[in-house]
Amino acid sequence: MKVHHTTIACIRRDGKVAIAGDGQVSFENTIMKRSSRKVQRLAGGKVIAGYAGAAADALTLMERLEAKLDQYGANLERAGFELVKEWRTDRVLRRLEALLVVADRSQMFLISGGGDMIRPDEDVIAVGSGGGYALAAARALLAHTTLSAEEIAREALGIASAICVFTNDQITVETLE
Repeated sequence: MKVHHTTIACIRRDGKVAIAGDGQVSFENTIMKRSSRKVQRLAGGKVIAGYAGAAADALTLMERLEAKLDQYGANLERAGFELVKEWRTDRVLRRLEALLVVADRSQMFLISGGGDMIRPDEDVIAVGSGGGYALAAARALLAHTTLSAEEIAREALGIASAICVFTNDQITVETLE
């Protein structure tokens, strides 16, 4: 699944994790809104999540993930796994076009409707139309600076917004320590 029209980046450094998302909402080649919020806290603030893809689809999946987190005591890995199973096997959910980036204090995952629940080898995930740019920027910043997770997430999204026409500089960041 190729997801357009947003960028989400998740960075972990020094025991802190940050997820950043841009605010642009596009319809085809038109910017409809500049200040959408695509990153939020779940499970009473124990989990942070960001989404790329169709907003209604992503918000439906966030609600499902929140219910799974409630069901499994905020165990992100178990809740994510159960969401992936449901997403993959349910006829209605299977058609949803979105990607979720989720993290708690100790782990981060990319969750997709294709049955993927990927834990990255490195302490960074980036998805969406500007995901490649944000990923490259975040990796370089992790390797060559002492910036915090939040600062790297902001900088990576800022760099992506200067390159990708479907990503803007209205950045929202949520962090966990």
